[in-house]
Amino acid sequence: MGSLRVLIAEDDAVSRRVLQRAVEQCGHECLATTDGAAAWAQLQQTEVDVVISDWMMPEMDGLALCHRVRERADTSYTYFILLTALGDKAHFLEGMQTGADDYLTKPFDREELQARLLAAGRVMALHRRLAKQNAELAELNRALFESARTDPLTGLGNRLRLWEDLQKVQAQAERYGYRYAIGLCDVDRFKAYNDQYGHQAGDAALQQVGQTIARTCRSGDSAYRYGGEEFLVILPEQTCMTAVIAMDRIRRAVHGLAIPHEGNPPLGVLTLSSGIALTDSEAPGSVETLLTAADSALYSAKRAGRNRVVAHEHGTPSPSERPALAPAGDELQATPPARLAG
Repeated sequence: MGSLRVLIAEDDAVSRRVLQRAVEQCGHECLATTDGAAAWAQLQQTEVDVVISDWMMPEMDGLALCHRVRERADTSYTYFILLTALGDKAHFLEGMQTGADDYLTKPFDREELQARLLAAGRVMALHRRLAKQNAELAELNRALFESARTDPLTGLGNRLRLWEDLQKVQAQAERYGYRYAIGLCDVDRFKAYNDQYGHQAGDAALQQVGQTIARTCRSGDSAYRYGGEEFLVILPEQTCMTAVIAMDRIRRAVHGLAIPHEGNPPLGVLTLSSGIALTDSEAPGSVETLLTAADSALYSAKRAGRNRVVAHEHGTPSPSERPALAPAGDELQATPPARLAG
């Protein structure tokens, strides 16, 4: 059954020494205190398996000590034995109702004490197994929770996590006037990439892109796989220009991977286009409106030549009036938003 750590609360010095010796002769570690208050102070510092407490003590009696032990919700279970000279069964019932697990009558019998500690050992072993199983179950639930919110290919958050996180930042925007931006990214001409290099190569490329986005994001930003070859980044507390700078850093990092893509002229490497939408601190609008605006900005980036960042501020679909970052020599063309292939 194993050794137990036993805490004794007994104000009578002779009884305390006799009980301590008996517990140790049963093969258990023993801590002895002079009253309930001292025992309670010891319990704040040391985790014990069993408390054997005299009923009648100054400062804090056994019932009060038992009540405090049972009120603790943040510790493992403690087996509680009341030690009393009272022979009235009504007192035993009162102790059990307070939370005691067992009792011993004075003067105690050593074999009876050993039997009580054997029972305590079995109960504590059961509690330890249950605690271990509960911890394993909690860890499994946490892992399932995380896996349900993680894209298996890229390791980024998936649509479920994205939606949950967007609801949080939107609530902050509405309640406290915070502002945030989202950057919607799309790998340029990715269908052509899959057609030429195959879907396995396409998956490997998406993994690299996802990892690069996550690595390039600033502290406080969050990246997600939006679906297919699309990614989304949440950028809290940004101006339009700082959001554009942040997303262009990601665009340049993906460009810098130099993943060959012959179907993406004139560069011949894998590139990324991005559309940004920013909330208005005075009128945050809705998540759906923001996503629509980012989508519109992304289409404008595609129309303007790809491999660039276009921003709409406050969800207004006027990309020609917003900053655009692209490789040197590329100019943003003012064209109505329209869906393009890749």
